[in-house]
Amino acid sequence: MLPWAGTWNGHPMPEEEIITRPLDPDEWRLYRSVRLTALADTPEAFGSTWDRENAFPEELWRERLSRRNTFLAERRGEACGLVGVVPTGPRTAELVSLWVAAGARGTGAGGLLVDAAVGWAADRGLAEIRLWVTDGNDRAERLYRRKGFARTGESQPLRADDDLTESAMARPVRRGLNPRATH
Repeated sequence: MLPWAGTWNGHPMPEEEIITRPLDPDEWRLYRSVRLTALADTPEAFGSTWDRENAFPEELWRERLSRRNTFLAERRGEACGLVGVVPTGPRTAELVSLWVAAGARGTGAGGLLVDAAVGWAADRGLAEIRLWVTDGNDRAERLYRRKGFARTGESQPLRADDDLTESAMARPVRRGLNPRATH
């Protein structure tokens, strides 16, 4: 069991409560494990592949955690989801690599991860957060719409070597705007 399981800020957690927290570069092994699990579970949802990322050295995993905020969702002390948020300009960021374990889908973990990414952008005074969703991933798109994202009209191939496409979505970010509010 992980050392933080069972409590949050010194208070006991209900058994089914899901928490999100940023990952530290020293947690690169946990990040690697969850990311590779995501790539194996739903390869059609990601622009990268398990084979590509499995070959990454420790330094690259650490670098990823130090250059962008990556948030982990946990339930009962076990990792159940992951999302990253990457600054893309002076006033924008991109939500990347959202994944929720099959056993945690429908529990609110995905929404909490989106909230963490939007909150990170809001805390930095950014104006917009964007993402790409694989066309046909209706469950993910419904989540993003509930969280205030809308399609922008842009689309692109998911990867150069297959026929899957993805569409851009975006939402404004404002300080004081509750990222957890649904629209």
